[in-house]
Amino acid sequence: MTPDTPEVRRSRGVYLLPNLFTTAALFCGFYAIIAALRGRFEAAAVAVFIAMVLDGLDGRVARMTHTESEFGAQYDSLADLVSFGLAPALIMYEWALGSMVSMGPLLSKLGWLAAFFYTVMAALRLARFNVQIGHTDKRYFIGLPSPSAAAIVAGLVWFCTDLGLTGEHMLWPALVITIGTGALMFSNILYFSFKQLNLRGPVPFITALLVVLLFVFTSIDPPKVLFLGFLLYGLSGPVMYLARLRQRARRRAQGLHEPPHK
Repeated sequence: MTPDTPEVRRSRGVYLLPNLFTTAALFCGFYAIIAALRGRFEAAAVAVFIAMVLDGLDGRVARMTHTESEFGAQYDSLADLVSFGLAPALIMYEWALGSMVSMGPLLSKLGWLAAFFYTVMAALRLARFNVQIGHTDKRYFIGLPSPSAAAIVAGLVWFCTDLGLTGEHMLWPALVITIGTGALMFSNILYFSFKQLNLRGPVPFITALLVVLLFVFTSIDPPKVLFLGFLLYGLSGPVMYLARLRQRARRRAQGLHEPPHK
C-alpha cells in the first residue's frame, strides 16, 4: 500500500441491541435446563416459550435498526441450538424419558437415545437452514422449524403438568413426540413460514381482530392453547405432504386414462 492509499479497516465490534435479545433467549434456554434438573418442569417449559418470543424479536430488531451481521446470525444459531435443541431434549428426558432406565438393558438406553436424536436433528436442521439462506422459497420452511419443535416438546410437558399428569404416565406419548418432532425437523416436508405477511403495512380489520382473538384465547389457558396450536402446526406439514402426493397420483391416473392426441 502506498502512503496515498486509504487503509480499509474492518470494524471489530458487534451490534449490541439485537445480540442482547439473542443473549436473553440463550439465558432462557440455559435456565430451562437448570429448572428441569431441579424438577421444576413448568418453569422450564415456560422458559422455552419465552426464548421463542425473544428469538423472534432479535432478527426483527436487527432488520428494523439495520444492524444485521454475520456474527449475529451465527450467534443466533448457537443460541437456538441450546434453547430449542438441548433444552427441550433435557426437559423431556428429566420429565419422562429418564424413567426408562429401570426397564431392562434394551429400553433403558432408548430414553436418552431419543433425547440425543432430537438434539442432533435440531443441530442438523439449524445447519441446513444456514446454508440454504437465500436459496429457498421464503414462503416455506424445509422441515419443522426448531422453535416449533421445541414448543411441541416443552408444550407437552407444560400441558401434562398443568393437568397433574406425570412423565411416567405419559412416557410412550412423550417418546413418540420426541422422536417424531426430531425426524420432522430434518425432513424435507414443507411448512408455511408466514413470512409473506406484511406486518409493517396496513392490514384488513379482520386480520387485526384475529390477532386480538388469538391473544385472548391464549390467555384463557396458555398450556393447552399453545401446545395444541403448535401440535396442529407440526401435523400440518405431513398432512399437506400427503395431500400433494394424492394430487400427483390423481394427475398421473388422469394422464394414463386420457386418449392419445391425433
